[in-house]
Amino acid sequence: MADDPYKTLGVARDATEPQIRKAYLKLAKTTHPDLNPGDAKAEERFKAINVAHDLLQDADQRARYDRGDIDGAGQPRPPPGPPPGSRRYRNHTEGAAGARYSAGTGTDDDLGDILSGLFGERGRAGFNSGPAGGADRRYTLAVPFLDAVRGGTQRLSVPDGGSLDVRIPAGLDSGQVLRLRGKGAPGTPPGDALIEVAVTPHPLFRREGRDIHLDLPVAVQEAVLGGRVTVPTVDGPVSMTVPPGSSTGTRLRLRGRGVAASGSTPAGDAYATLRIMLAPDDAGLADYLRTRTDGPDWDPRAGMEGTT
Repeated sequence: MADDPYKTLGVARDATEPQIRKAYLKLAKTTHPDLNPGDAKAEERFKAINVAHDLLQDADQRARYDRGDIDGAGQPRPPPGPPPGSRRYRNHTEGAAGARYSAGTGTDDDLGDILSGLFGERGRAGFNSGPAGGADRRYTLAVPFLDAVRGGTQRLSVPDGGSLDVRIPAGLDSGQVLRLRGKGAPGTPPGDALIEVAVTPHPLFRREGRDIHLDLPVAVQEAVLGGRVTVPTVDGPVSMTVPPGSSTGTRLRLRGRGVAASGSTPAGDAYATLRIMLAPDDAGLADYLRTRTDGPDWDPRAGMEGTT
């Protein structure tokens, strides 16, 4: 028997759509196969939460499940047979000998009612109006930070054991949804695959709009004397000048080194915030500072008094 989708996602039966989406994203980020390579249990769990999410995010499917028309996998549950003595039961049993069972009137509407009982409204529409379109299927895709910024292609494992190749446009951000037409549930026409992106963090870079920020360590000598330093960017290392007398917190800009331009949207910039670092066990610097007598009479904390 298929699992209860509410229990699978850990939500109440009256959960709202945002609550269902939040629960799904939280689970997907911990069970995604890309984050759990070789873990068969995590992969099965990931498949189960996708099936549950697909069902509960579709208002029609959710209503049919709540009525008991379908199970947790979206498969129809056969209706109970008509009780003896009912009109429809008598119509079947009182027909002429050797004749096929009929629903009484023999109209398409009666057969449509039977199909509707088996397959819900989509089954009735399928009988009267031709094949029904396939449902959209929703997935979450973990995308590495640099692929989201620069663009690329990711392969998404789906619950039925297959995979989808997803083109990642440059500048994609967490929460955006990509649509792959015709890659959802089978039907005429087939449904679409709706893929919500979750961008994974990067150890160096962070993104603010179309700008890229990073903290850049510099030596005391580089901060005091200035000079050229190498700075990592999302497109590779570049050279930048540190002005003499720079302090920790000084922010330097590299124009056009953020998220690439897209249509009429210009490229973002990269910002490097300096962090002055001391070399370990620099005894010479310590001795110099102890014996120096010509330093400026300067208090770096001046003005802080009385502000707290």
